[in-house]
Amino acid sequence: MVWHARLNLNYQVENQRCVARYDHSGPLRILQSLYPEGDTICHNVLVHPPGGLVGGDTLELNVSVGPGAHGLVTTPGATRFYRSDGPVATQTTRLHLQENARLEWLPLEAICYDACNAINKLQLNLAPGAQCIGWDITALGLPHAKLPFMSGWLDQHLEIPGVWLERGRLRADDHRLMDGPTGLAGHRCLATLFFASGTPWKRSDKETLIDLARDTLREHPLAPTGGVTSPNTRTLVLRVLAPTVEPAMQLLRTVRQQWRAQAWQMAGQDPRIWAM
Repeated sequence: MVWHARLNLNYQVENQRCVARYDHSGPLRILQSLYPEGDTICHNVLVHPPGGLVGGDTLELNVSVGPGAHGLVTTPGATRFYRSDGPVATQTTRLHLQENARLEWLPLEAICYDACNAINKLQLNLAPGAQCIGWDITALGLPHAKLPFMSGWLDQHLEIPGVWLERGRLRADDHRLMDGPTGLAGHRCLATLFFASGTPWKRSDKETLIDLARDTLREHPLAPTGGVTSPNTRTLVLRVLAPTVEPAMQLLRTVRQQWRAQAWQMAGQDPRIWAM
């Protein structure tokens, strides 16, 4: 059976409380709203009951955050792109932030199983004053289970229209890319953490955030395969390659907490489900 699922999630401030409302079709929905940090920040868990995508499946996520609202979205487990005999599995995420809104987009990793054919696209639109901390983490195969990524492909697409665009195709049979020293060099996890702003960063603020991330990376085991950059005046990016997901995820969580505390003066509150 092929699944076509869509979810529209909207955050708004109502009576000084951030409220999440949504509608959906197909097997894609959010769990109960949680407020571990008080009424102004709404935490939600996005669930896809089938547990993964096979060829022909499509997931469409549309998240909008109203003026001054602050939402946080995560998932209870990895997104899984399963093997396909030809059809493409597609996940498309669109994030829209209005004036002075904040969003934390923190799904767990996407796992590409051997022989998958998949597209994973994220597009982010920010109004003036809006800010978003988010990440994209991809695992190619399952090294712990000795199930390598030997065939198939993934198209990745990260975009802030007119500001920042990263896209590419990861083909399992592209050995120069997968194993070459100027490619993935044998690593099978790619992780990107971004901090995007609808208004250009002040130079001093941007440099402080970059320095925090670089100091953390410098002391981390993944330092040789990571880097922190600012490709434009509105975006900060940390990228890292790792042999498996766990060390990359640990690094991204640490820097996300530091950026949150520095830029928003908020403690690095992890979603409750991560501790389960």
